[in-house]
Amino acid sequence: MGIFSDIDSAAPVVLTVPGLGGSGPSHWQSLWEESRPDTTRVDLGMWNTPHRNAWVTKLDQAIRATRAPVVLAAHSLGCLAVAWWAALSPQPFGWPVAGALLVAPADVDRADAHPDLKAFAPSPRQLLPFPSIVVASTDDPWIDIAQAHNLADAWGSHFVDAGAQGHLNAASGIGWWTEGQALLDRVIDASSDRTGRPRTAGDARSVLAIQATDAAQSHYLGRS
Repeated sequence: MGIFSDIDSAAPVVLTVPGLGGSGPSHWQSLWEESRPDTTRVDLGMWNTPHRNAWVTKLDQAIRATRAPVVLAAHSLGCLAVAWWAALSPQPFGWPVAGALLVAPADVDRADAHPDLKAFAPSPRQLLPFPSIVVASTDDPWIDIAQAHNLADAWGSHFVDAGAQGHLNAASGIGWWTEGQALLDRVIDASSDRTGRPRTAGDARSVLAIQATDAAQSHYLGRS
């Protein structure tokens, strides 16, 4: 049996990928882990002193250990870990990572970036081998929204402008972040067709684009 035959009936597993310092109990990633049975955290370790290769290795181990399609829900520096994993661990489109929600990516390239962020520079610029959405805020202190849009373009991600919500973390007051869960569900929907088989690159990205035109589905769509 082929790879895709084995995973046709497997529901995706959501792996959260926090950024510098990890995500505290009030962060949407932590809340999703508590409320969604399909969601668990990748323990990257070295949360306060991140090392790019160590984080990529830990992420790779978590992905490979999951016996199902993987959808990544990353925040801040975690988004860069995902992009570096994709660059250093090439995969066929949609397997084993079926999609990603990349929230408030940190700008590791700017001159005044925190030293722990600069260790992840330069930002990978390759197309990601899975459908993805990048969500950014207009007043995020860690990245200018134009740079976030540039990263989304480079990665082949659909871009969503979340308005003025800071770093889209616990301090932003978004709690369970229901809009983010709706976007995550879009990524999951785009990752496979109704039979559970992975979509092609063109089909997956088209599905995300089509869904993004439906303003009734998300508070953010009017800014997409």
